[in-house]
Amino acid sequence: MSDRVAITTYSTKPRGGVVHTLELAESLSALGVDTTVVAMGDPDQGFFRRVDVPVVVIPAPPRQDTLEERVFAWIGAMQQGLADLMPGFTVVHAQDCISARAANAVRKAGSPGADVTLVRTVHHVDDFTTQALIDCQAAAITEPDHVVVVSEMWRRQLWADYGVEATMITNGVRHERFAAANVDPTAAAACRDRLGVADRHLFLTVGGIEPRKGSKHLIEALAAVKAGKGPSASPVLAVVGGHSFQDYTPYREAVLASFGSLGLELGTDVVMLGTVPDDELPTWFHAADSFVFPSLNEGWGLVILEAQAAGLPVLVSDIEVFGEFLEDGTNALMTAAGDAGSIAAAMRRLIDDAGLRRRLGSAGPASAARFSWEATARSHIELYSAITDGSIHAPSSAPYRQPAS
Repeated sequence: MSDRVAITTYSTKPRGGVVHTLELAESLSALGVDTTVVAMGDPDQGFFRRVDVPVVVIPAPPRQDTLEERVFAWIGAMQQGLADLMPGFTVVHAQDCISARAANAVRKAGSPGADVTLVRTVHHVDDFTTQALIDCQAAAITEPDHVVVVSEMWRRQLWADYGVEATMITNGVRHERFAAANVDPTAAAACRDRLGVADRHLFLTVGGIEPRKGSKHLIEALAAVKAGKGPSASPVLAVVGGHSFQDYTPYREAVLASFGSLGLELGTDVVMLGTVPDDELPTWFHAADSFVFPSLNEGWGLVILEAQAAGLPVLVSDIEVFGEFLEDGTNALMTAAGDAGSIAAAMRRLIDDAGLRRRLGSAGPASAARFSWEATARSHIELYSAITDGSIHAPSSAPYRQPAS
């Protein structure tokens, strides 16, 4: 493939879409595609990990008071940065609303590089509450030349809500990075010692405390389990991550403020690890006894594949997208989304049934092995080639209609 590809992302922080960006870019490069990552952030700090392809970091604007102001400020800043970069590329592949709108604005301005092919991956659709952001998100889905999704559910949803026919290409996972053979068990034990969990069951979740992750319901479930087992036998929840473009401070503070009434102690029952060094993340998967991820809305759930590759039993919600690659009782425990009682019951099963943990954990690597970043990259190469040689295009035969609130 002779095209030069820029993969754009709104952030340099370790969120799922950003991880996807870097893994895809590096896998494309390994297959011989001339690939550059373009991001928004602090050019002096760069990404949260080393990146093995060329990187351009466009300076992010000062933080704004509202989400709406912030979105449009970042679109403007990225548009300005992309205006100088786009003439060097054949394909710009945006991984989010902000960079998609910015790239299309460059095209509409008729600047050099206006003839670039714009591809967009829609990882999920947010439930925005202001019309300006609803319209902005819709435009970021309908303006690109072609749209990619990472799950069949979102492919159907984009056609139903926006009249956009998307191509489904799944996520991947670096199996060797998370495999037990490549993680020092002494380091994993040291992680447990840092938390002082001793023999208590350690649940791990990744993504911070935010509404979309179902954090409130997970905390309520943890409290219910503790109430039944008593402090000495109750589990510990370790929470990794928390970077988000949206400000979830009120939600996070409300969840943390509920600990007292729920009988939980911060630092004892729930440990907020924040952002851990990238090379330490696989160790945390092996330090834990189970992985819990009761999300209410996801594009795919990349960290589930990482947990499975590590051989960790996983507990997830029963949202439709997870059902595309997980089967309840076979390679995961699936609980009713948003139901603390259902989550608590599944947590108790994992704590009490070592055989269940072993069975689910042993099924994980084989389940994750169905997905690789190399396969994901090859599917993207096929798509880029088909778009640029004119043999595929995205029809717009269905009218856009605003999704029901």
